[in-house]
This record gives sequence, C-alpha cells and structure tokens, in this order.
Amino acid sequence: MKNFRDRLGRELLLMDGAMGTMLQSHGLKLGELPGNMNLRAPEVVRGIHAEYAAAGADVIQANTFGVSRLKFGDAAANVVRAGIRIAREAVDASGCEAYVAADIGPLGRLLKPVGDLEFEDAVALFREVIEASREADLLLFETFTDLYELKAALLAAREVCALPIVAMTTFDESGRMLTGADVLSAVTVAESLGAEAVGFNCGLGPEQMLALLPELRAAAGVPLAFNPNAGLPVVVDGQTQFRVSPEGFAAAARKLAEGGAALLGGCCGTTPAHIAALKEAVVGVVPSPAKASGRTVICSYARAVEFGGAPVLIGERINPTGKPNLKRALRENDMGYVLREGAKQMDAGADVLDVNVGLPDIDEKAMLPRAVAELQAVWPLPLQIDSADPVAMARAARLYNGRPLINSVSGKRASMDAVFPVAQKYGAALIALT
Repeated sequence: MKNFRDRLGRELLLMDGAMGTMLQSHGLKLGELPGNMNLRAPEVVRGIHAEYAAAGADVIQANTFGVSRLKFGDAAANVVRAGIRIAREAVDASGCEAYVAADIGPLGRLLKPVGDLEFEDAVALFREVIEASREADLLLFETFTDLYELKAALLAAREVCALPIVAMTTFDESGRMLTGADVLSAVTVAESLGAEAVGFNCGLGPEQMLALLPELRAAAGVPLAFNPNAGLPVVVDGQTQFRVSPEGFAAAARKLAEGGAALLGGCCGTTPAHIAALKEAVVGVVPSPAKASGRTVICSYARAVEFGGAPVLIGERINPTGKPNLKRALRENDMGYVLREGAKQMDAGADVLDVNVGLPDIDEKAMLPRAVAELQAVWPLPLQIDSADPVAMARAARLYNGRPLINSVSGKRASMDAVFPVAQKYGAALIALT
C-alpha cells in the first residue's frame, strides 16, 4: 500500500463515519466514555471498523476521540494504544487497504482565559495521547471549536512525532468557531503549524459545509477534508437524531468532492451505509490539486489580517523607547497601562499591535509572554512580537493565540540563525529588514 502522503491530494480518499452513535447501538452504556469499549468490548469496536472497511473507507479512525488523562487518568495511553491496535486488526482482517488514523479531539475543558486550563497543560495532555499514537498512519485532529486548543494539539504533534496531520475544525453556519475564529484564521494557524490537510467536521451537514467551501478553498494551500454530519440535528422526545438518509448524504457530499475535497467521510449520524453510498456516488471524482494561496496572513483568535492589499496599520505605542510612562508601568508590573495603550490604538484604527517590553532592568523573558497573554485575553487584534531576545520571542510566540508576526530578522547570519527556528516552530510570519 502506498504511503498516505503519496496519495493525499492526488486521489479522493474516503474516511469512515460516526463511531459514538454506532457504539450506542452496540451496547455503550448511558454516560459511558466510548474509549472504554476498547478495553471492555474490543470485539464490538473491531466489528464497527470492519463494517466501515467493507463499505469502502480508505481511512479508519481509531476509537480514541476524547481520550486523555483528564478523563481516563493513568489508563489513557493504554486506551489509545488499544484503540489503534483494534483498528489495525480490523483492517488487516478485512483484506482491504486502509489507513489507521489516531482520532484526537478536544480535551473537554476550555483553555484560559475563557476556561481554566493552562496552555502548557493542554500541550502536555495532547503530547501523551500523541506519543501513544505512534503506530497509527496519521493523526486526525477533529471537532476543534477553539483555535487555541488546536494550536496546543498541533504543537504537541510537531514536538513528538512526524506522522501526517489532518486538522478539521467545527464551525456554525455563520462560519465561526465557538471561540470566534473565522475560516481564514483557522486555516492560517493549522497550515502554519504543519497540517497537511485542513477542513471541517461535525456541527454541519454537507449542504451547510458546501456554503463555506469557497472561503476554505481561497484560504487553504493544502488538500481539503470534510466529515459532515448526516444533516443538522433534530431533537425528538429529548433525543438527538440525524435524519439524512445514506442516499441523500451521498448526493450532497458529492458536491464537496466536486468542489475539491481530497478527504471525505462522515461524522455524527453517519453509518457504514452512508459511507457505502458515498463511495458509489463519488466514483470517478478526482480532487482539485492543492495550490499555495500566495497569501501572507497573520491572525489572533478572532481576526485575520492579510498583507499585500490595503496598507496594514501597526500600532507601535507599546514600546518603551522614548516613553517614560510605559517604562514606569513595566517596572511596576502595571498591565492595566499596557492594556489601555492597546485600546487607544485599536480605537484609532490599528490593525495590529506591536508588543515590545525591552528594558535593561526588565526580565523580558517573563514580561513579554505575560504582556502578550494579557493583551490577547482582552483585545482581538493580532499582535506583532517585537524583541531582540530570541528566548523571549520564542516564549511569547509559543503561547500566542493565533499566528503572530515577529519583528524582526535581518540578513545577518546571527540574526537568521536565532530567529528563523522560532518562526518555523511556531508558524510565525516575519518582518525581514534589509
């Protein structure tokens, strides 16, 4: 079987469908975590995988969604390894050629400042799951509704393995994630942190995803992926139902394939019958080749700014050079003053805020990430990380919620050697000085 990367974007690969709703019909207890079935009833999980393989899925998603130490404690890694092993056994027994994906979803707790989970704690939790996923063929990040959490997951992946990464986020019909990101911001962050395919899953049916396709196609420079639900959910007698038939699902999802999808499957409410119908419906469809967008974009958690069109206004007031009041505020740890300077510039029309806290008597390695965290918790503008200290720069870029702009790098070898690795690791755009 060819390497997954060799086929991605060159042919239409079908992913499987829902696991949770399938498990519910095969003995998953009310309130029980689906991952428990990997240990309690592996034959049930293996059977569902086998049904999807027989239906024609090229990618089988292991029953690992939502598994982490937060929910499974010390057993988390064993649950993940068991899930991947069961999926592999099902594929091998089927006689079909299919890839096994480690299915990785949100942790179930929102990151600060919206929630109470520290960014580095989220990275560590994802790292444990990914380290246990090394026997998979690819990592599938899906159902992310918070751009910051997706960044934590992607960083963890880049730090512990080299498996292909597919990143799918969940949007509402207006084209926004739960915490405010639009399609361009989500794609910008995912691509800059190494995702080799990007797209949507859950939340919407194929028709609703089709409405967001042009925006996704314009933003992405990598292959596109879609796992829609079997239509929008309907609540009947307190039970959530998905009522789009396999034939109706396949007909609508074919439009996503014709629009350029390279990976296509199903999410909530879909079954092996939906995937079998989809396989029949997309015979002969070849994905549109992915093309680099040529766009230079930075973003915060909620706002993207593109360079190359209208002038981009960068507010430079958060820089202590020649500003005694800011110097005093930094020395006194007065972040309120820094936030007020940000507000003034935003109100005056700035598109981006420069953040520079460099003073001889300031611990810039601690102060710069703190200033970035405080500003991004309150104001939606993208930030420009401005420092001559590469360690301070790296710490700020790491916890930045979005894709930052780094100010700056010059053509001097020492500057390039210090700054380029930071920008590459954290997906930052760069101001390059002549």
